[in-house]
Amino acid sequence: MGSDRSAWSDHELIITATHVKKAPSGLDDRVWEKAPAVLIPMNGKESLDGKEETVFTRVVYTNDSIYFLFKWNDPTKSVTYRPWKFDGEKWIRLKGDEDRVSLLFEVSRINKFATKGCVMVCHGPGYAPKKEWTFATNTAAEIGDLWDWRAVGSAPCNCAIDGWLTLAGYHGKYAHSKKSGYRIDAGSGGPRNNKTADESKPLYMQDPVKKPSIPGVLFKEEAVKITDYSIFRAGDVIPFVCPMKLAGSRFDVKAVSRYAHGGWTVMLYRKLDTGHDHDVVFNPLKHYAFAMALFDDSVDDYSKAGALALHFNR
Repeated sequence: MGSDRSAWSDHELIITATHVKKAPSGLDDRVWEKAPAVLIPMNGKESLDGKEETVFTRVVYTNDSIYFLFKWNDPTKSVTYRPWKFDGEKWIRLKGDEDRVSLLFEVSRINKFATKGCVMVCHGPGYAPKKEWTFATNTAAEIGDLWDWRAVGSAPCNCAIDGWLTLAGYHGKYAHSKKSGYRIDAGSGGPRNNKTADESKPLYMQDPVKKPSIPGVLFKEEAVKITDYSIFRAGDVIPFVCPMKLAGSRFDVKAVSRYAHGGWTVMLYRKLDTGHDHDVVFNPLKHYAFAMALFDDSVDDYSKAGALALHFNR
């Protein structure tokens, strides 16, 4: 939901989108230099408590699309999610997760979100661990547009997963869990877990007649069911997450990403107006409240920014 309010809280960090005639062609396009750089401070939680990170940010837009550029330090490139390893007798799950960056925009007004950020949609009893918290809005009238870039689950497909936030529960399609208000947008595709029904071993392997599109990534489209487990030897590793190419509204947010020199550079871009339900419509005449979170090799421990506001120069 856009706002035409002329005065915003002093607690909000304002990021200004600059209008450009030609869209950036990639991460290193000189057009990014037309936009002011903003350093967004991120504060850690749980095992990351006390740690701070800064995200270098620029935003540009054309007559029909908006482009975000993010850069942050991360000495550990995390592009696996607890892969399978055969120890010679059984399959075990190794440690490891993925790096992520998530953005949440207001579609309709979320109470106090503009001044307090994502703390208004992460609900937890006291100092309970994160796994006991609920990620959801407080009322059905409050809707958020969630962009979730994942180094394993979406980056190989050159996108972020487009979803939305509402009340917790299993109401509606594409529910994530009873304790969450997260929904994936309509469409198809996204990360799939590679496991048998009894969860004891992987269900899929790379199709031996197809060369992997990306080494180390097991795309669902390039996988085949394992019919003979005797072919594996001790030490063999198979991914647990199989990215599946997205389509429909959940594929609205495109991405270009690169890990180099101890950090990530990620570009997320989308139409100003996708025409899809639950997507924020960006109107350059308005301002938009949003929040950001970074995940470093974790699905739970993350760093988050305070209240952020997106403005447009015209």
